[in-house]
Amino acid sequence: MTTENAEGKEQLLTTEETDALIDEEAAASHLEVIETVISSLDQNDTAMVSRRDGGHLWKFQYGSVEVFVQLTGEADDDTLAVWSSVLKLPAKDEPRLMRKLLEMNWSDTYETAFAIYNDSVVVLTHRTVADLSPVEISRALTLVASIADDNDESLQEEFGNS
Repeated sequence: MTTENAEGKEQLLTTEETDALIDEEAAASHLEVIETVISSLDQNDTAMVSRRDGGHLWKFQYGSVEVFVQLTGEADDDTLAVWSSVLKLPAKDEPRLMRKLLEMNWSDTYETAFAIYNDSVVVLTHRTVADLSPVEISRALTLVASIADDNDESLQEEFGNS
């Protein structure tokens, strides 16, 4: 890669400068891709973001569910997590609910899964950001949002404790 020096002449960047530039572009692209995907999915302009300790947490409405997106940072071992609550626990007939969720995990969830978090059944996906592509970011957000929205009302109707 090259840049212009003070005299307007082209010069090669050092390996460190090239790596730093690539890291900057990759960091911006994760955030930009996440925000672009959220803006395309957020039907009611409800998106909010919180920034702290180098990470970001977004929340937005998709259909009847709230979707959360967390990016802990930009290092290879940092993570992207996407989740949405579909049912509060305790629930009616929990053994049958757990069986249904495990069966759905096998057949209906692709790279996402149903899990239990903070006394709720959630749809989630998470992975490290190493080699994370824009397509994977878009797919993660879209899958969690659509699977949660497609299943929350039926799970609440069948297993919810009103």
